Amino acid sequence: MLSTIIRYSGQKSYTVRLGSITRELPIVRVSEDVWIASDGEVILGDVEFIEAAAVMLADRIREYDPQVVLTAEAKALALAYEVAKRLGHREMIVARKSIKAYMMDYLVEECSSITTRDKQILVLTRESAEKLIGKRVCILDDVVSTGGTINALERLVVRAGGITVCRAAIWLEGPWYSRELLYLDRLPIFCRDPQQFSEK
Repeated sequence: MLSTIIRYSGQKSYTVRLGSITRELPIVRVSEDVWIASDGEVILGDVEFIEAAAVMLADRIREYDPQVVLTAEAKALALAYEVAKRLGHREMIVARKSIKAYMMDYLVEECSSITTRDKQILVLTRESAEKLIGKRVCILDDVVSTGGTINALERLVVRAGGITVCRAAIWLEGPWYSRELLYLDRLPIFCRDPQQFSEK
């Protein structure tokens, strides 16, 4: 099994594989002693990779028979679209990351992410929330690390009256998240002293 923590010694990239597809993810610093393999370019624009991941995830998700796919903007949008399409859904639900002037009624949850320093919010409009009432929901993201985003999405589902039947992502990153998650592979985190970090 892949170690969830790797000693950082100046590595520039990390190789990921999805079936027959191989990609190099750049390693970027996210805090004083933590680096991650950033999937931004792959998830935002690599059509081949996104389609392959969507096919594999949809196969795993289908057995849970969700009626709705819920994701947060913006990186996972293309992935959620492809997964929803392969599940036969006619729409997906997106939680926004800011309150827009046109939003008259909405639900808000705070969340934190390994890639952002400040607290963020996830916003579900009343119209979107109503589409979750009594529905079986798959919560989908590209990467789950600490679980901040996916947990906030699940709180929105509960508040809207939906039922979370599965959580899914391409990657589980690092050692933090311990709840049930459908994922295709693991991503490590990098730090100068893995032993010290794992003891925190």
